[in-house]
Amino acid sequence: MLPPPIARHSQYNSARPSQRSTQATVSFTLHTPSRDRGIIYHLRNVVLDRESQGVSFRLNVPSLQITQGEKIALIGESGCGKSTLLDILAFIAQPSEIGAFRFRPENTGEPIDIARLWHKRKLNQLGELRKKHIGYVMQTGGLLPYLTVRDNMNLSRHVQGLRDDTSIDELARELGIARHLDKLPETLSTGERQRVAIGRALAHQPSIVIADEPTASVDPFAAEKIMSLFIGLAEERNITVIVASHAWRHIKRLGLRRLAHHTQRSSDGRTTETVVNG
Repeated sequence: MLPPPIARHSQYNSARPSQRSTQATVSFTLHTPSRDRGIIYHLRNVVLDRESQGVSFRLNVPSLQITQGEKIALIGESGCGKSTLLDILAFIAQPSEIGAFRFRPENTGEPIDIARLWHKRKLNQLGELRKKHIGYVMQTGGLLPYLTVRDNMNLSRHVQGLRDDTSIDELARELGIARHLDKLPETLSTGERQRVAIGRALAHQPSIVIADEPTASVDPFAAEKIMSLFIGLAEERNITVIVASHAWRHIKRLGLRRLAHHTQRSSDGRTTETVVNG
């Protein structure tokens, strides 16, 4: 389940790194697409500009396609645009420019024209797409402290009016947190809370799960174990996964394919542009 939609619109800004810039290589990771899988995301010439206190940032996506069941990791340092791209893919951040933006969460029917929905300000329709098709794992878990583990995991199902069944118990067993179902989040370790957050994101069987630094708050050993479990559960359910992370080591061990892109910063540090293709 995604957090509620927020107003995060940035007008087009023509600022560019005009001075001699330094380059930092950032990595994105992708499973090799299968030819018989449909394309979930198709982006062409999508740009988002932001400016604050004289510092400008541009995320430029000339071309990006993500297929059904694909596992993608966005690897890079803070400030390179990982979270911004996640927000675009989750229909939270409105791009400043869109050449094409199509979304086809199920392998049937015609793609949905996301560019048109943004242009027409169809925010309720974008919210419905998020609620139904996208699960979200935040860096801190984002669990509600006054709800039990079971109720937190059930949130993504309840907002869609899905009936209670045994799926939460089964998912909790797979995540190794079944004994904690009736506990409050404060009684759990950080790693256990992240497992609950992953369970909540998977519980309503979304087409896509987006995770922003889901293991950043745990130690490297626990991070690798949690990420492996997460990817395995998504693979079993044929769920597309898009993960932002700064840790390439344990992501690489999961057999993901790397896609490189680059970030340019001006010498005075006031303008940054990241270009993503894939």
